[in-house]
Formats: sequence, structure tokens, C-alpha cells
Amino acid sequence: MTPKLILTGFMATGKSAVGSLVARRLSWRFIDSDAEIVARARKPIAVIFAELGESRFRAIERETIAALADDDRRCPRSGQPLPAVISTGGGVLTDEQNCAALRRIGVIICLSARPEVIAARVSRSAAKRPKLTEGDRPLEERIRELMTERAAAYARADITVDTSDLAPDLVADRVIDAFFARGPWRCKPSA
Repeated sequence: MTPKLILTGFMATGKSAVGSLVARRLSWRFIDSDAEIVARARKPIAVIFAELGESRFRAIERETIAALADDDRRCPRSGQPLPAVISTGGGVLTDEQNCAALRRIGVIICLSARPEVIAARVSRSAAKRPKLTEGDRPLEERIRELMTERAAAYARADITVDTSDLAPDLVADRVIDAFFARGPWRCKPSA
């Protein structure tokens, strides 16, 4: 059986971009849990935070992760579960239920990056990221604070890949190699 390849990690570490690349290379489905949340709530994440608050956002996120974990679509030929690459939001592993659901269905790979790299990557979009605007502190300081708060959650991942100095193509290579090194999965891409 091929489990799901799940990408998690702090914002701006490349989860969506790398996830899309990995899925394309493996010819697997790509699922972005943040996009699923936006579709479910019918509003952008920043609006969910502003109008409904973080606790409601986290509840919607938990419902979305549970639905993804319960997706039992199967290959019509083999009957095996359809493989997929799932990109999650940066705080998804801070919730025990999310962590257990994702661990049950796949291999969790955490993408990481140094705080100064993340700050540079989000500098133009920080206002659209609700967790970065809390506390009215300098961007890099807030990033360091959030990363410290989430360190134990990210440590739950099976594998960590640092994206700080790598182009998305190289990160995708490392993610695929790390995933297939975890076990004898089916659907491994041919050379």
C-alpha cells in the first residue's frame, strides 16, 4: 500500500509549491488543506481568522484533516488506496487529532527554513498571514516566537527537510527520496 505523502511545516517553507511539484513528478493527486479549508468556509483564511477567530479556524481545519484522512478512494484496477501528496497549514500538527489522523494515513515530512529566510519570503505578504500580525512585533521576531511555540509539533514529523538554501526542484528531489527511503511503497516513479 502507498500511504499519503504529507508536507507540513512553518509558513513559507515551500509546502504548496513543493507539494505540487512532488505530486506532478509522481503522477499523484495534490491536495492543499488550506485550499480545502477556503472552499469549505467559502472565505479566505485571513477572513476566517478576522471574522470567526482562530478557534473556529482550527475547528474547520480539524474537520478538513479528518475528511482527508477518511478519504478512501481506491484505484479501480488494483483496489489499493489512491496515493496523494497533501500539503497542510503551518499549525496543523499543533492539534493532537490532526497529528493522529495524518500519521494514520501517511508519512509526515516537515519542511523547515531559517527564520530570516522565512521573513524574506513573507515580507510582501505578512499582512495576509494572521499569525504574523499578532502582537505587533517585528516580523523576524514574531516568526522566531511562533517557530519556538511550534517546535514540539514539528518534531512529530517522520522526516525534516530544510528548504532554506534550496530551490523548489531540489527540495522536491529530497522529499521524494526521503519518502521512498521510508519503506517499500508501491507507485514509485520509474527512473
